[in-house]
Amino acid sequence: MVQVNVLEKPIERIKETCELAGIADTFDRALPELETFLEAEVARGEVRESRLTFDGLRYLRQLLRAKP
Repeated sequence: MVQVNVLEKPIERIKETCELAGIADTFDRALPELETFLEAEVARGEVRESRLTFDGLRYLRQLLRAKP
């Protein structure tokens, strides 16, 4: 059985965006929380890569604003 990881591409795109913005280290620290958030989105039925990427970036922004 082949397992497809729905989160692989959105997480990679978010990571690339963070690298371009110069905040790759922040991405690494926020990754566990981001994965949990995206897994919850998938559990609710969202599987579109573009939507998961967008929602993940929005969530990451909220995390960054909340942490000093």
